[in-house]
Amino acid sequence: MLLVHAHPDDESIVTGATMAAYAAQGVEVTLVTCTLGEEGEVIPADLAHLAADREGGLGEYRAGELAKACVALGVRDHRFLGGRGHYRDSGMMGADTNDHPASFWRADVEEAAHRLAAIIREVRPDVVVSYDENGGYGHPDHIQAHRVTKRAFSKAAERTLPGPPWQTRKLYAIAHPRSVLEKSVARLQGEPGSFTPPSSIEDIAPGTSDELVTTRVDGSRYWAAKALAMRAHSTQITVEGERFALSNDIAQEISATEYFTLLRGPAPRRVTDGYETDLFA
Repeated sequence: MLLVHAHPDDESIVTGATMAAYAAQGVEVTLVTCTLGEEGEVIPADLAHLAADREGGLGEYRAGELAKACVALGVRDHRFLGGRGHYRDSGMMGADTNDHPASFWRADVEEAAHRLAAIIREVRPDVVVSYDENGGYGHPDHIQAHRVTKRAFSKAAERTLPGPPWQTRKLYAIAHPRSVLEKSVARLQGEPGSFTPPSSIEDIAPGTSDELVTTRVDGSRYWAAKALAMRAHSTQITVEGERFALSNDIAQEISATEYFTLLRGPAPRRVTDGYETDLFA
């Protein structure tokens, strides 16, 4: 399995339980991270100085957090696309940092896909996972990761590249079913804690229409591994019990049940409650 994420911490928040579950089953899990996350907001006051060093300090620190998270998830193969620091965090959509010459948002999709296709040919995964066309919530680096991954999925099978081609069987996008988000928001509003409860699902993510969601992975046995990995990203995430918050202080639940949409590959033959339950099925 190969997963493509935009920044350190994304892997733990939305696919941590899935990665830990498959790694524990003996599946070879490769994580490709596209940037060092240089534009992330720093939560702990004692690490605030990192935010002032966006050209080195914060990104390198977050790379260290990512290494610890991978240990928690049992992931032994991690790479930065193009090498450590090759592509830079673009910041939120519309920010001046979108125009930084090294930003991932400005990267040539074909060139970046060539780099990712080379990794796919080396690793030869059966399953590739990244984001949907909106990047989950509209972040430029997430959108770019979707574009690059989708192109690399096809490019790795082309005979125009050096080396033996490889056709990955299935391509998935991470999904956030709206009905699941709505139930989570209701629980968070009904049990206020130290974080600010969300007023609607839009405070967490736009959500994926339920009819587009094809797959549900139950990683309940690996909830603790996911929570530990999220704690490793201390500059970006505050974890309290079964909840967490990003720099906006809005509460979210740490869920070990994760959802996906099949973009390419054979349609599910066996489903449970309307969902395929194994990415390798």
